[in-house]
Amino acid sequence: MKVVILCGGKGTRLREETEFRPKPMVPVGGQPILWHIMKVYAHYGHREFILCLGYKAEMIREYFRNYLWNTCDATLQLGRKPAVRFHNRHDEEDWSVTLADTGEESMTAHRVKLIQKYVPGGQTFLLTYGDGVSDIDVNESIECHKKARKICTIAAVHPAGRFGALMLDDAGHIHTFQEKPQTEEVYINGGFMVCDYKLFDYLSYDPKIMFERQPIADLVRDRQLNSFKHEGFWQPMDTYQETQYLNQLWQSGAAPWKVWTDRRTGNSDAAPAASAPRTSTRNKNARARR
Repeated sequence: MKVVILCGGKGTRLREETEFRPKPMVPVGGQPILWHIMKVYAHYGHREFILCLGYKAEMIREYFRNYLWNTCDATLQLGRKPAVRFHNRHDEEDWSVTLADTGEESMTAHRVKLIQKYVPGGQTFLLTYGDGVSDIDVNESIECHKKARKICTIAAVHPAGRFGALMLDDAGHIHTFQEKPQTEEVYINGGFMVCDYKLFDYLSYDPKIMFERQPIADLVRDRQLNSFKHEGFWQPMDTYQETQYLNQLWQSGAAPWKVWTDRRTGNSDAAPAASAPRTSTRNKNARARR
């Protein structure tokens, strides 16, 4: 399936990084978080990507334009018949990447509508944001979508509390303190979606329309919105602290979202999610990302 990734937002809540680069290009373990997201999808066999570009789009274009130069050994033949031969890693990411300009100020519904021409008519496609990772089983979510026969299936995940929870008595004494407790009874939009082609009928060319508002409300009204409950790891990257957390997980070798095998070393899946509990620092029910 085609994988559509929203990469155009300005990421104002992560200004420490996004002042200089688009949010999907913020590095985790030396590679942009966008690369990590693409590796997860590719692991499940989905290697055709459509990137909805906007803010600082030239940096994402430059990254893929120079991808082989930056990741492979290379032999250059100079002289009258110049040529370049890349070695080792260049066959590991056998991806097709469409870089689509969807406007610097566009909202999410408009971005997705603009790439309709790159999705074959009638074909189901995958949709996600360029700033969050998960150990979600993508193909299992697709099967859930097929069984539900709805237009859109959204991964439902648990948020973590943003503040420590206190248990008080009438006198104001604290009996228990729980640091950032998981809100287990609540599900929020985890951002990993499976969409029928009919979704485009709910979208508008109006650049001010957010996918997370009117189109989602219309899908709910028409009973066309399904959920895939994901109980495993899920982590967005909205703050500098979350960026540090993801990098710490990667450097420790316990990154739960690393479900792929590294062909160069033979190292396979990362440590199970239990070794690094899922966490988040804010509720995505009202996600306003672009």
